[in-house]
Amino acid sequence: MPLPLRNARIRLTQGQIFWREVGQGDTIVFLHGAWEDSSQWVPLIGRLSAQYHCLAPDLLGFGESEQPNIHYSIGLEVASLAEHLDALKLRRVYVVGVSLGGWIAASYALKYLEQVEGIVLLAPEGVQVEGMGRRWWQARLLKQPIVGWVLRSLYTLRKILPYRAIERLLQQRQQLLNSPIACALLFQRRRTELRSEQLQEQLKWLKRPILILQGEQDQADLKRLNHAYAQLAPQARLQQLPSTSMDLLATQPDIVAQAIRAFVEKGREERG
Repeated sequence: MPLPLRNARIRLTQGQIFWREVGQGDTIVFLHGAWEDSSQWVPLIGRLSAQYHCLAPDLLGFGESEQPNIHYSIGLEVASLAEHLDALKLRRVYVVGVSLGGWIAASYALKYLEQVEGIVLLAPEGVQVEGMGRRWWQARLLKQPIVGWVLRSLYTLRKILPYRAIERLLQQRQQLLNSPIACALLFQRRRTELRSEQLQEQLKWLKRPILILQGEQDQADLKRLNHAYAQLAPQARLQQLPSTSMDLLATQPDIVAQAIRAFVEKGREERG
């Protein structure tokens, strides 16, 4: 039976952080994706908490953490995470990150290399690959009010027009509107600032064991992100997992937990 999760909050320099925590042993820090919060990790944590100390924060501006009116950046999220772990006196950790959380995990490890035992990534943002520029422009366009009005108008004509693509765009637009901080970090900053925080030139210095998990059903653009990290980071290994949908974490938590467990145990053996 999974151990009960503890919820906690702490006041940091830029705002209050909420997190979920459970277990003892090696610490694994879980960083959620752009459109999620720490609840994304609950099924996985339930499978690992008997062996490890699991900690999953809501990133600053997300979930139940405070959403201060400041300029958001990857550097800000890294500083917030570092202050949080320092306040909890966690000096050596494994970091697991998906999507935006993967970008923050890798950026944190680059800055605090000696405090990171290893990294597990799933479709991490933060590198420039084919199709990312088009995605950036589409997201900015979808947020425009006039675009929302046009899509809704077209959707009312669904009986005479093909509407699946329109419905999908409306859903994407609503996701963007519901996630203002994710949009601020990924799409609403100047391209020069975004490029300055991307990691394609820095990953060669990320000399820590990295496990990149990829589902068989992952979308092509996510696979490109995975492969970029695998090629650029010197100790990265890409592992493909069987999956029944594009959401590996939601549908295959047992398989993901098994992969993370094997990765952490291998690290423990190598440390002696």
